[in-house]
Amino acid sequence: MAILETDFVPDKALSKLMNERLQRAAEELRDKHLEFLSDVGERNADLIIYISYNPKYKIRFRVVNDVPAKIEEQVIEICGNLGYLHWRTGVLNVVRNLGVASNDDEAGS
Repeated sequence: MAILETDFVPDKALSKLMNERLQRAAEELRDKHLEFLSDVGERNADLIIYISYNPKYKIRFRVVNDVPAKIEEQVIEICGNLGYLHWRTGVLNVVRNLGVASNDDEAGS
């Protein structure tokens, strides 16, 4: 799925081209580069990757749902090989690290 939202507001003509490019990138990623994952895991297990643009018009990506580390590493490698930037956000990292933080707190008690 392409996220048609950015950290900036391009003019309408540029926005249309950028959105079409994102849509093509998302479809290519799903249908070509990550197709092998359709046979991995359970049928109800989805992989959700957000792709968008950074302010320098580079495509960025992030895995937003909980998937095995091996799958996430494969996605990071494939997207990196395509020239996409790994999109890191503090909120996502805080949510993923909550378990680690609580374990550290228990060890210190």
